[in-house]
Amino acid sequence: MHIHILGICGTFMGGLAVLAKQAGHRVTGCDANVYPPMSTQLEAQGIELIEGFDPAQLALGPDLFVIGNVVSRGNPLMEAILNRNLPYTSGPQWLGEHVLRGKWTLAVAGTHGKTTTTSMLAWILEDAGYQPGFLVGGVPQNFGVSARVTESDFFVIEADEYDTAFFDKRSKFVHYRPRTAILNNLEYDHADIFPDLAAIETQFHHLVRTVPEQGRLIVNGMEESLARVLERGCWSETEQFGLGEWRAGEPAGAEPDGARAQRDRFDVWFGDAVQGRVDWTLQGTHNRMNALAAIAAARHVGVPPAQAIDSLARFANVKRRMEVRGVAGGITVYDDFAHHPTAIQTTLEGLRRRVGAARILAVLEPRSNTMKLGVMKAQLPASLEAADLVFGYGAASGKDALGWDLAESLAPLGERAAAFSDLAALVRAVRAAARPGDHVLVMSNGGFGGVHQKLLDAFAAGAAA
Repeated sequence: MHIHILGICGTFMGGLAVLAKQAGHRVTGCDANVYPPMSTQLEAQGIELIEGFDPAQLALGPDLFVIGNVVSRGNPLMEAILNRNLPYTSGPQWLGEHVLRGKWTLAVAGTHGKTTTTSMLAWILEDAGYQPGFLVGGVPQNFGVSARVTESDFFVIEADEYDTAFFDKRSKFVHYRPRTAILNNLEYDHADIFPDLAAIETQFHHLVRTVPEQGRLIVNGMEESLARVLERGCWSETEQFGLGEWRAGEPAGAEPDGARAQRDRFDVWFGDAVQGRVDWTLQGTHNRMNALAAIAAARHVGVPPAQAIDSLARFANVKRRMEVRGVAGGITVYDDFAHHPTAIQTTLEGLRRRVGAARILAVLEPRSNTMKLGVMKAQLPASLEAADLVFGYGAASGKDALGWDLAESLAPLGERAAAFSDLAALVRAVRAAARPGDHVLVMSNGGFGGVHQKLLDAFAAGAAA
C-alpha cells in the first residue's frame, strides 16, 4: 500500500510513518515545515517528504491519505482530497487497523508521564525477551528510536487523549483497543479542545469501554478523577497503584552518605509482600508511580515483578526528560519537556532531591496550547517554588506568543523571577546570575530557540573570560 501522510513531521505522525515503512508500505508525506531533526530521520528511512500542502500532490496517486490532527478544513490539499472523494483516514485509525490489530496492545494514558512510563514498559518487555513493537512520543534512550514494528505479539503505545483529526473529535486512544491499559493520572489539560475536566473524563471512560473483560486496567488509586471514570462503568480486571495493590515504600536501613543525591531506591510492594527494590538514577515521586504502573502492566503479560524491577535498574530514561545537555563553567544545563504546572513542580522537586542545597535556576517557556491560553497561569508561581531563580520566556509575536502577561503571573515570586520576550536578553540574564555549581533546568515542549546551547556557550565564554 502507498500511503501519503499529511502533517508527517509531528512526533506521532512521524513515528507512524516509520512504523508504516517498517511494515512494508510505501510512505510519502508532507508538512508545512519540513526541517531537521524529523526530516532527516524520515528521509533516512527512505520516506519522501514534500514541503507544503499543494493539491498537486494528488498526482502521487497514493492508495490512502492519512491525515494528521494539525490539518484542518481550508487546507488546500485536504480540500482537494474531499472534492475528489479520495480515500482518507486518521493516523490513529490507520494505526489501529493496520499495526495494532491482532496484537496484545499495552496502552499508557494519563495527563503526565505517558512518554516515560511507555518507555519503561517497552524496556521491561524488551529486557525480558518479548521484543515488543512500540510507539512513543519521545526517544527512549534504551532504544534510540521512537517507534518500531516487530514480529512480537506485543505492542506498547503512548495513548494520547488529544483529539484524532478534524473529522474525528474522539481522543486518539479510542482507536487502540488495548488489552492492558495504564491510567496514570488525570488532570485538566488541552484547554484548546476540552472545556473542562469532565470532558476529558468522558474520553477516558470511552477508553475504559474498549478494554475487554479479560483485559486489565492499571489505575492510579490516588486520583479522584480516575475513580469517577471507573464509577461510570468498568468491565475489566483492575489493579491500583499508589494506593491499592501496588505501593512504593522506603527501604529499611540507612542510606550511604551521598547515595540519595545520585540514585533513588524504593521497595515495591504487591499486596503484603515486597517484590524487590528499584535502584535507579531517576528521581521524584512521580517516577516511582510511573515505575509501579509499568511493573504492574508487565506482570499482566507474564513478566515477574522481580524481573521488571531488575530491568528498571538499566532504564536510561527518555530524551528531554531531565536530560543533561552539558556542563560549562561548572554549571550544568538540563533539558526537560515539562510544560504543565504539575509536571513543572514534580520535575523541579526531582532535581532538588538530586542536587540538595545547590542552586536551581529554572528557565521556562510556557508554549503548550493550554499554557498559551493562560488557563494555568495562576498555578505557575506555586509550581516553581523549588527553584532559587526563575527566568520566564514568552515570544512577543508569532504562533508561540502568549496571550497574557508572564511577568504579572510570576510576580508572586518577587525578585526571584523575571520575564523576557527577547531570547538573547534572557540568555544574558541567566549568564549574569549563574555561578559554578548551579543547575539550570530548561523546561519547554518546543525547541525554545536552541536556548540550551546558547546558555552553554555563554557559560563557557564567561568561564574563559
